[in-house]
Amino acid sequence: MLRLSHMSQDIREFITPFTELLGFGEPTHLEHAHTWIRNELFEQLAGLGFRSIALETCRIRGLSVNDYVHGGPGDLDTIMKEGFSHTFGENWPANRELVQWMREYNAGKAPRERLSFHGFDFQTETTSAPSPRPYLEHARDYLSEDVDLTTDDEKWSRDEAVLDLTQSPGRSEEAIRLREIGTGMLRRLHERRTTDEAWARAETYLVAGLSLLQYHRECAEPSPLGVRLNRLCQLRDGVMARNLLEIRRAEAANGPTFVFGHNAHLQRTNSSMEMAGERIEWFSAGALVAPILGDQYTVIGGTLGRNDSIGLGEPDKATFEGRLQDRFTTWGITKDKPEGASRTDTGADPMLAMAYFPLDQHLMDGVDALLHIRVGRPATR
Repeated sequence: MLRLSHMSQDIREFITPFTELLGFGEPTHLEHAHTWIRNELFEQLAGLGFRSIALETCRIRGLSVNDYVHGGPGDLDTIMKEGFSHTFGENWPANRELVQWMREYNAGKAPRERLSFHGFDFQTETTSAPSPRPYLEHARDYLSEDVDLTTDDEKWSRDEAVLDLTQSPGRSEEAIRLREIGTGMLRRLHERRTTDEAWARAETYLVAGLSLLQYHRECAEPSPLGVRLNRLCQLRDGVMARNLLEIRRAEAANGPTFVFGHNAHLQRTNSSMEMAGERIEWFSAGALVAPILGDQYTVIGGTLGRNDSIGLGEPDKATFEGRLQDRFTTWGITKDKPEGASRTDTGADPMLAMAYFPLDQHLMDGVDALLHIRVGRPATR
């Protein structure tokens, strides 16, 4: 017999007085249901004292989005195009709605009452990483130093630089020179530490540039592809974890932060996936920040029953998602985790099989609650 459980759409029932960082995950980036519900939840949370949101998008690009929601110049179309990585700006209507709503919410409010936007992701795409040049140049210009950082950006950003270690510039003399320049600037920047926004932004850019140099160095390591991919995934989530801790430090005096990203980045347990025919395992950002934040970190895992537009059919009744389907009419959150088996009905589409992460016991062990959506929504409302 199916055991009845408590379900709710009221986020207040799933956070504690200690929660400073509230994570909400999604099982795939292929559909939009969780992003629309994320917006609804953030409106609830804003009324409960949350004053910031962090999305799985580039930390550096997100700075311009934050300027915009605080009333800065620019137009929404440009912000959505240039302020997000991974096409999450132009192709995700819920993100556009979020940015527009935050700007309208902040209008006329005192600085302490405004909502802030952050990206917490690395600048890398799945198979490419950009040149470190513009990030280092930002810090150079802030420090008013005269140093030549010219490099061939295309050499760094092409896919081969990540996938083929012989094509990577990560261990070149030029990379070593840029790393020496960057570490020297970081030392001098810290000697001139101030509390103003420009200094903090210069540090963010410079650390991002140095992290990119480290990423490219890993791409050039003479080790098997599976080993390199493992290290790259770990490096990316390590940067995510550092960004989340920095965001919390910046927002500590304002209020808690809502975080949205893939379950694989937010769960407390380690993550794994198939990539390029290799089994990759790494410590997620959630697994890295959880021991540091303790009960200040609460995470809700997102699950999905069906979405016809991406080829995800109704789950078998014996699966975890199948058990959850009977509990919900639309969507809801529960701490009562189901019994069952992992689903395998991702069909013949290799993209869905790679990009959709079904619910399993390991994920459930790494979250405090589950937000299940019975039927996924299309891209629009």
